[in-house]
Amino acid sequence: MFLSLLNNFGDSSSGLGALGINASAFVIQLITFILVFLVLRQWAFKPILKILNERRETIEKGVKLGQEMAEEKKLLEAKIDKALHETRAKSDKIIAEAQQAGRQVISDAEDAARGKAENIIKDAESRIKQETSKAWKDLQKDLASLISEATEAIIEEKVDTKKDIELIDKALSSRRAA
Repeated sequence: MFLSLLNNFGDSSSGLGALGINASAFVIQLITFILVFLVLRQWAFKPILKILNERRETIEKGVKLGQEMAEEKKLLEAKIDKALHETRAKSDKIIAEAQQAGRQVISDAEDAARGKAENIIKDAESRIKQETSKAWKDLQKDLASLISEATEAIIEEKVDTKKDIELIDKALSSRRAA
């Protein structure tokens, strides 16, 4: 019955036959197409679609991971920049403090050297005064001795020590007054 229907359908005077299409060949091709489609869908399209979906998901994960890594990179670069800035500020502060400490050490050393120099000068002045005083005393003794000898030579007599000291003191005091 089906074939008779097909034969009528494929009659060359009407229907598809008028277009030059064989109806029975068409139906067989249609059934073959549907069978091939079902077989391909079951054993080819599903695995291919599964692989394509997995691949799409992998690509999406990669893109998402790439975006996350880019964001993390930006955050890390910001942290690095901040750390570098802080480190530069700290190093500048340390250098400034070291320079200030160096200036202070130099200033303290100069003050200490100045104080030592003043002490050396005071000690030298004190020694000079002591030496001058001692030299004056030695000079007075030598002068007294010379005067005593000169007096003995002039008056041709020996003058005792007491009288000799009185004459020398008198001569020196008149000399200082002048």
